[in-house]
Amino acid sequence: LSLPLQERLMCLQLLTLFNETSSFYVPGVAPINFHQKDPVEIKAVKLTSSRTQLPYEYYSLPFCQPKKITYKAENLGEVLRGDRIVNTPFQVFMNIEKKCEVLCDLPNKPVVFTVEQSKLIAERIQEDYYIHLIADNLPVATRLEFYSNREEEEKKREKDVQFEHGYRLGFMDSNKFYLHNHLSFILYYHREEVEENQEPTYRVVRFEVVPQSIKLEDLKADEKGTCMLPEAAGSAPQEIDPTKKNQLLFTYSVHWEESDIKWASRWDTYLTMSDVQIHWFSIINSVVVVFFLSGILSMIIIRTLRKDIANYNKEDDIEDTMEESGWKLVHGDVFRPPQYPMILSSLLGSGIQLFCMILIVIFVAMLGMLSPSSRGALMTTACFLFMFMGVFGGFSAGRLYRTLKGHRWKKGAFCTATLYPGVVFGICFVLNCFIWGKHSSGAVPFPTMVALLCMWFGISLPLVYLGYYFGFRKQPYDNPVRTNQIPRQIPEQRWYMNRFVGILMAGILPFGAMFIELFFIFSAIWENQFYYLFGFLFLVFIILVVSCSQISIVMVYFQLCAEDYRWWWRTFLVSGGSAFYVLIYAIFYFVNKLDIVEFIPSLLYFGYTTLMVLSFWLLTGTIGFYAAYMFVRKIYAAVKID
Repeated sequence: LSLPLQERLMCLQLLTLFNETSSFYVPGVAPINFHQKDPVEIKAVKLTSSRTQLPYEYYSLPFCQPKKITYKAENLGEVLRGDRIVNTPFQVFMNIEKKCEVLCDLPNKPVVFTVEQSKLIAERIQEDYYIHLIADNLPVATRLEFYSNREEEEKKREKDVQFEHGYRLGFMDSNKFYLHNHLSFILYYHREEVEENQEPTYRVVRFEVVPQSIKLEDLKADEKGTCMLPEAAGSAPQEIDPTKKNQLLFTYSVHWEESDIKWASRWDTYLTMSDVQIHWFSIINSVVVVFFLSGILSMIIIRTLRKDIANYNKEDDIEDTMEESGWKLVHGDVFRPPQYPMILSSLLGSGIQLFCMILIVIFVAMLGMLSPSSRGALMTTACFLFMFMGVFGGFSAGRLYRTLKGHRWKKGAFCTATLYPGVVFGICFVLNCFIWGKHSSGAVPFPTMVALLCMWFGISLPLVYLGYYFGFRKQPYDNPVRTNQIPRQIPEQRWYMNRFVGILMAGILPFGAMFIELFFIFSAIWENQFYYLFGFLFLVFIILVVSCSQISIVMVYFQLCAEDYRWWWRTFLVSGGSAFYVLIYAIFYFVNKLDIVEFIPSLLYFGYTTLMVLSFWLLTGTIGFYAAYMFVRKIYAAVKID
């Protein structure tokens, strides 16, 4: 791309963050120009189903194969997503129409499915599998047309159009299985402006398919491989009987149409959402509610604190007769190191690592650099960033560990580098064993697993040690008051100061700010949809940071007023309270939105959900902890302590 075009695309991408109808895409690769009759390669990505959550590679089913099968070299993100991009025997040429052509090598001889193959096909149709193909890196889409709730006169003129990612393998009717064996490809091209003497060039801007099921007897094929499609009204679908051998023909047709869509905007079709207005409304609603509540909380806390500090700092002659109470009373114990300081600092170090990784990924994706066209780029970037952010995680953990009077820094660094990643790797390895057992392409291959371990122990662990070493050597955080040698007794606490009640109370506001966005994220993960509204996500992330910080400060203030100085662990646990609501929402989503009934897909869902909840808890707990720590240091620095 030329620089002016890049700048123009970046500006348009940023404008879409404030535009409720359009969705722009900044490509990460240069466009491919095709001339008339140039081959346009159709590749297969995988088969997916939201009912099983188990992707399979294209040739796991007995489809027609080219003479030589060639797999594309995938990046880390594609491998983890289960993509296995492979060539197909479809012969498509730029701007060349094909009425009907037989796909396999023997044009006038039908393909014969064995009983085992027929049974497998029927099983995949029953599990509602979709096939994903790509042409010029554009995913195939099925057009869905429907009438919205408009007036009767308008219904005749206008239909709503949405696109389904991929196309269905087949369908069921009256407990019989029917396979889509004919594909009508509709490719849209944009004619590029060239000089008079030059040959015209074209760019692919949309890739649609109309899948059909046509019985063998209705497809008349000749020796050359061409075939005749029957009239739509008179054709019968191709049934697959899982109890016997089945004969059929795989056929396809190609139709080209000129389009005004430019190459830079070609992903708009795939990313258009029918409920963007709802999305806008929900985000604005969340912003208003959170900032309104945050403003109220801030005013209350600031006014209360000013009053407290003024009272504490008053030089009163009758000081002896006046008994102190509230948070000033625990000044000699408030910075007393907690139990298990190494584990606390390790978890907070991993939280900082996650925070830095998520912030950078969302910001870069918001600028359009991790668009859906760069397959696997988002996951690859996230993995590498988490490894490299280990230096910041190690530094913050090391400095906090020294502040908490820790002295075994090597053990602390090892704990930081292995505790959270070890739990993640352990859960993923167990789940991967089940996916391996199902022969799914979603199983991480053994070499990739070894590569991830090498990244962990070769990049992340040394960087965590390096950061921890410098963090431990740095001056510890300067606490404004001295700690007494003998801890004071903690008075009996009210029921609402219970830790679990605190988690429930503290989690409501941050969860309320982001639960609408959670729906779109879950849809992208579990229902194989594109997630592209990273501008919204960045805004939600800022709201989440603000609300977690606010609620954490309020909770720690209440706790210190109740003369309970054991706030270190409690603040970390309570600030992550919204993770509990994320777990409840995940269970609700599983029950109400997904059709998963089998054991292994359910295990995968709850296994990965556990990882999400754990990571979210670490993230929000870390944000809340550091906000509360700064608040506590600030208020005790403002009062006079004799």
